[in-house]
Amino acid sequence: MDIPARLPALFLSHGSPMLAVQDSPAGRFLDGLGRELPWPRAIVVASAHFMTDRPMLGGHLQPHTVHDFGGFPEPLYRIHYPAPGAPDLAEEIAQRLADAGLPARVRENHGLDHGVWVPLLRMYPQADIPVVPLSVMPHGDATAHYALGQALAPLRDDGVLVIGSGGFVHNLGDLDWAHPDAPMTPWAQEFAQWMHAALAVHDIDAMLDWQQRAPHAHHAHPTVEHLMPLFVALGAGGESPTVRTLHRSHEFGSLALDAFAFD
Repeated sequence: MDIPARLPALFLSHGSPMLAVQDSPAGRFLDGLGRELPWPRAIVVASAHFMTDRPMLGGHLQPHTVHDFGGFPEPLYRIHYPAPGAPDLAEEIAQRLADAGLPARVRENHGLDHGVWVPLLRMYPQADIPVVPLSVMPHGDATAHYALGQALAPLRDDGVLVIGSGGFVHNLGDLDWAHPDAPMTPWAQEFAQWMHAALAVHDIDAMLDWQQRAPHAHHAHPTVEHLMPLFVALGAGGESPTVRTLHRSHEFGSLALDAFAFD
C-alpha cells in the first residue's frame, strides 16, 4: 500500500472571479502550483464565500458549480468545474471537528462557490480530484479559525490538501477599478508588510490579535471572512510550521493576492 506524501496547508487569495480566465501573475502562479505539489487524494477548501454560524462541510457526491457573483462577462457564467465530492470524507471531518469541540454539520446539497472553483480550475483543470468545501464563520474570530485548522492538520498525512481560499487584503469599496495595475496603496502595503513579518517569525499571538495590532486592519478587512481562511491554513500547518511565501501580487491598488504554504 502506497503511503501518501505529506502535503502542505495552503492559503490562496482568489481575487476577482476573472482570475479563472485572465492572464495575470496570480493566474500564472496557480497554473504551476498544482504540478509542484504531491498529488492529493482529496482537497478541502475553506472558502470566504461559504459563511455559516458554525463549521459546515459540503457533502454532495457531485457538487454543482455556483456562480455567486454578478456583473462579469457572460462566458464566466458558462464555466463549470465538475469535480466529484467526497461525502465520506466530509462526514469524517465533521467528526474530527466535533471531537475537537467544534460542532460541525454536513450540508448534503452544497455546491462549489467561486472561492473554491476559481483557484482549483487553474491548479487542477482536469477536475478529477474530490473536493470538500468548508465554511468560515464571519462572526468567529481568528482563534476559532486557527483551532478549526488545527483539527484538520492530521488530514495532511493522509493525502488531503487543505486550502484556505480568501484574500490577503480585501476591501472592495476602496479598489481603483479604473486602474487594475495601479501601485499598491500605502495603507494596504503597511498592513501586508505587518502580516508578512508576523508570519515570518511565527508570532501566533500577534496574528490572532491582528485586528488590534495590525496597521489599518479594519481598512484592509472591513469584514473578516476573506482573512479567516488564512488562519484555517495556518492552524492546519501544525505546530511551528515552516511558512513559505509562494506568491505576492496585487490588483486595483489594494487587492492583495498573496499566497502561503504552511508545512
